[in-house]
Amino acid sequence: MYSHIASNKRKSVLLIAVFTGVLAAAGYVYGEINGSGSAGLVFALAISLGMTAFSWFFGDKVVLATTGAKLIEKREQYPYLWNLVENLTITAGMPMPKVYVIEEAAPNAFATGRSPELASVAFTTGIIALLENEELEGVVAHELSHVQNRDTLYMVLVAVMVGALSLMGDLFFRIGFGGRRSKDSGGGIFMIIGIVFLILSPVIGEIIKLAISRQREYLADASGALMTRYPDGLASALAKISANAQPLARTSTATSHLWIASPFGNSKKIASLFSTHPPVEERIKRLKQMGGGN
Repeated sequence: MYSHIASNKRKSVLLIAVFTGVLAAAGYVYGEINGSGSAGLVFALAISLGMTAFSWFFGDKVVLATTGAKLIEKREQYPYLWNLVENLTITAGMPMPKVYVIEEAAPNAFATGRSPELASVAFTTGIIALLENEELEGVVAHELSHVQNRDTLYMVLVAVMVGALSLMGDLFFRIGFGGRRSKDSGGGIFMIIGIVFLILSPVIGEIIKLAISRQREYLADASGALMTRYPDGLASALAKISANAQPLARTSTATSHLWIASPFGNSKKIASLFSTHPPVEERIKRLKQMGGGN
């Protein structure tokens, strides 16, 4: 279990480093083509900081509002779910997050919030009705692991980087190609290379974001299994969720990486390279291995 967690952390850190490099390179190319030099890097940083600030303070509220999540303010509203969350937070030695329920038949769940002290976990009524005790406990542990591992903040920062890359490319083409560099000897070739890079960098960024999302799902699976000491519970839950997959009524590609399973159900068949979640068969296989199964 510990080896799975350590491996996924290393891979995620590497992916973040590559992502940061792509963002810095895009800023540099933008500055060179526009003739503003290092100002391109400053521009990239300014965009990222502005988007990060908004996401930091309002990101979780926006996600909860757009999904139609309703806050459970009393244990009596959903005592079964409340007790599972409370018991596992005590076990993990972490603060009790706010608990939300979404009136949705599709079985799914997510966590959000920039820190364990300000975290929220949300579950659809479909997942509460579908899963048995040990299975729902596994899902709760998975979501709490996202909070404990700071995935909720981690993925916000990654999403902001992707947004910054896309915005930079869009602004570049709106502002135009004029600049000192384009008039220099060889500037035409550099501009062509730069334009191609600025077109491709948002795509590269999106692929990296999705790869990081998949690694964080593996990490949360391993951490959740460690929390409950029963990997088979989460493995069984994932199998049921996959078998009963259906699209959520209120979701978007911007928040799809937050959910424990793809919110698009089986209606959106896309290549694994562009999937926000690892193959459920691989997730179940890894959990079975942690539990000593075949």
